[in-house]
Amino acid sequence: MADPSTYRPAVGSIPESPGVYRFRDPSGRVIYVGKAKSLRQRLNSYFADVAGLHPRTRQMVTTASSVDWTVVGTEVEALQLEYNWIKEFDPRFNVRYRDDKSYPNLAVTLNEEYPRLQVMRGPKKKGVRYFGPYAHAWAIRETLDTLTRVFPARTCSNGVFKRAGQIGRPCLLGYIGKCAAPCVGRVSAEEHREIVDDFCDFMAGRTESMIKRLEREMAAAAEAMEYEKAARLRDDLGALTRAMEKQAVVLGDGTDADVVAFAQDELEAAVQVFHVRGGRVRGQRGWIVDKVEAVTTGELVEQFLLQVYGGVDEQTGVGEAGEAVPREVLVPELPDDADVYTELLEELRGGKVSLRVPQRGDKRNLMETVERNAKEAFARHRVRRSSDLTARSLALAELQEALELPDAPLRIECMDVSHVQGTNVVASMVVFEDGLAKKSDYRRFSVAQGTDDTAAMAEVVRRRFARHLKDEQDRRDEQGISAEEGRPRRFAYPPNLLVVDGGAPQVAAASRSLAELGIVDVAVCGLAKRMEEVWLPGDNDPVILPRTSEALYLLQRVRDEAHRFAITYHRQKRSTSMLVSLLDDVPGLGESRRKALMKQFGSLKRLRAATVEELMVVPGIGRRTAEAVQAAIADPAAGDAGTTDAGSAPAPEAESTAAPQGPAERGTPRADAGDTPEVGRVAS
Repeated sequence: MADPSTYRPAVGSIPESPGVYRFRDPSGRVIYVGKAKSLRQRLNSYFADVAGLHPRTRQMVTTASSVDWTVVGTEVEALQLEYNWIKEFDPRFNVRYRDDKSYPNLAVTLNEEYPRLQVMRGPKKKGVRYFGPYAHAWAIRETLDTLTRVFPARTCSNGVFKRAGQIGRPCLLGYIGKCAAPCVGRVSAEEHREIVDDFCDFMAGRTESMIKRLEREMAAAAEAMEYEKAARLRDDLGALTRAMEKQAVVLGDGTDADVVAFAQDELEAAVQVFHVRGGRVRGQRGWIVDKVEAVTTGELVEQFLLQVYGGVDEQTGVGEAGEAVPREVLVPELPDDADVYTELLEELRGGKVSLRVPQRGDKRNLMETVERNAKEAFARHRVRRSSDLTARSLALAELQEALELPDAPLRIECMDVSHVQGTNVVASMVVFEDGLAKKSDYRRFSVAQGTDDTAAMAEVVRRRFARHLKDEQDRRDEQGISAEEGRPRRFAYPPNLLVVDGGAPQVAAASRSLAELGIVDVAVCGLAKRMEEVWLPGDNDPVILPRTSEALYLLQRVRDEAHRFAITYHRQKRSTSMLVSLLDDVPGLGESRRKALMKQFGSLKRLRAATVEELMVVPGIGRRTAEAVQAAIADPAAGDAGTTDAGSAPAPEAESTAAPQGPAERGTPRADAGDTPEVGRVAS
């Protein structure tokens, strides 16, 4: 722990202007970003009386080793710079709005030729229109089941859609009238898009015009004695009415507003938001917030406005967090600089925004409902938090004691190697911080020289820490920021503990690589699969952790995650190499065309499913070449030679890594071969 007085800026050197400041740790990593009307007054408060600070603030200033700042002209500029820096550096001590659960949305893929209605979670994508979020996925499916009889847009996956087109027969929904069956040409792409547009209009709240149109069509059909059509339109009207009744009218004036409420204690806060559009609650969302300082409710509102609405895209009006700025934002308490935040919201929305506290009437009643939801969500989270925090803290403390480390290993990196008999050798590096996976820091390596586990492990460790030394030197020269990318160099941050998947040979190989580079402040251990033994460099006997140990459970989770990430990359690479080998002998197919095919289809499975016409879409591929490609990849002899798609399971005895079973008492899960990989970066 650092003494804050050792890096306190000189008296009078801090300007009194508004600006944004950054605290950095000894590795140069930005751990906290803040803004201030007066930088001098704000920064001096961190160093006046460390003992009197909020516990997490005290931890932050004692973890840091330096502080710097940037002066700006106005408070709005300070807000924008603070948002950009929080997004860029992801400081561990900043207030973070993380979802207390994953909320599904009803998504319409308008970026496709035949848009699809589906349940979608995760970050927002361009070209997709979202409605929600909903509390449960079944609520979306129930809504779709009701509305697809009126708006028969497709809801099937791309694979089902393509297969139906190939066989010329629609799925069950097409037969029962809940899909217009564009897959078999019953409607054109333009007609299907009109159906989707009507669905979007209805979901966006333009319901009156839709109801009146159906009533007119029903009356016209009855007058023309088309009674079956009139009966169907009557049923459609009933379906629309039922769908509308599920969304309670809470405000009679057609208000577009977000209603925000908090429930909090000294360490964390729960945030609940009701999205009201057209006077109806269209969605609900919740976050859990880590409090680094003794912040007030008004300051929590500041962070909410900045992080949830910040970075709104000019084309879609949707922010980085996926929320559009509404006409009204109703909050329990106004921030100190309410005018500044209102100005920022109006700039993001491109129109008038009202930021206020509701005092009476329907809006105040709705605020109380949101507050009750926040309190219930926070109570549930506190039950989970008490066990999670205790277990993680105990695991790190046990590791420190068992491995005789100077400090608790707050950052753990684990490496694993995967190959089949020395071919397609790859490795993975996963990162756990404070006992939790940090997937943004995962890396994967393609190993060129190592043909066995120990040689490959030595090469990967050498490459990872050589990059660390290089980036550390660059950090000293450039203050930890890449001039080309404007991002923190993540390899510049060393782990407290390096875990390798294996026993004494792998640990010795990793330790030699560190010694060659002159790195002596990174602890190394290995976790062997057979008996779950922990090996340390130079020890003849392993460290045996109790089967019920939280430390062993953490090491197993780290090791299994590294194994999963490595084997996923290995299968992807093996599938690509098999695809290249099958295409080598195709006449008229050179290297550039092979690369174009691989880029277009990505895997052998997708290439085999492609038609001649789809192959001809690739630049340089004519009909004759496309037919030759189909013949080569469909050859049974080639298939019997051991071709394996990315998703197929390899022979277990051939894999250099195998997901071990954890102790029966803890029920450690196996790494699933079908897991979807995280977006890792290939390390050079």
